[in-house]
Order: sequence, then structure tokens, then C-alpha cells
Amino acid sequence: MNFASDLATVTHGIQLAVAPVFLLTAVSGMIAAVAGRLARIIDRARFLENRLEAGGVEESKAKKMYAELGELRHRGWLVNGCLALLTFCAILIGLTIVLLFLGETSDLPILKIATVSFLSGVCCFLLALLCFLAETLLATRLLKFAELPVQPTPRP
Repeated sequence: MNFASDLATVTHGIQLAVAPVFLLTAVSGMIAAVAGRLARIIDRARFLENRLEAGGVEESKAKKMYAELGELRHRGWLVNGCLALLTFCAILIGLTIVLLFLGETSDLPILKIATVSFLSGVCCFLLALLCFLAETLLATRLLKFAELPVQPTPRP
């Protein structure tokens, strides 16, 4: 092999490996969004726990607060599952990038492993999206629109 063909092989390997990087960008954006949701869940749970520990909450409100804490725990479980799947997805996509580059620049027959790695990463991403959807549906179900007083809209 001469230098030109080595350079062409490396260039092609880089081109193959760059495509999954776009999925990594999407995964990192999802991780940031989901981590933000987890932070809000934790903040709300701490607020409720502090109010309950401080006392002075009537029994009917305390029951509602404990029920909300249970829902927050469930949402937190979904968000943690989502984050775990997204992290595993990122690892598999990173592995795919390495395998594609090595497969193109060496004689190792690892194309099938790279394919399995990539498809596994995409499956993890899809499962994470399902967890995210379930968590957002649960979060909106918790909204208490019915308890808000209806106020007439002022007319100009």
C-alpha cells in the first residue's frame, strides 16, 4: 500500500465514523433535557418533604402531598431509566464509531459487530424516548387544572 491509498482509507474511515456522531449530538441534547426534568422532580419532592416535616399541614392536604410524592417517585424512576438508556446508547454509538474506523483502517472483520452496536444504540434511544413520553404523560396527568378557579377573560 502506498501513502495515497492509506490516506484514502483513513479518510473513508473518518467519513463512516462521522455519521453516528450526529446521533451522539441528539443523545447529548436528550440527556440535558431529561436531566433538567429530573432536577425539577427532585426540587418538587424536597419542597413537599420539607413542608410535611415542618408540620402544620392539615390531614387532607398531607394525604394529597404524600400521593404526589408517590407520583414524583414514579416519574423519577422513569427519568432515571431514560437517562440510563441514553447513557448506554451513547456508549454503544461511541463503540460503533471506533469499530467503523478500525474496520475501515485495518483488516479486522468487525462490520457485523459495528452493525449490532449501532442498532443496539438506536434501540436504546427509542426505548429512552418511550420512557420520556411516559414521564411527560404522567407529569401532565398530575396537573390540577380542575382545582383552579375559572376567571373571566377581561375584554378590552
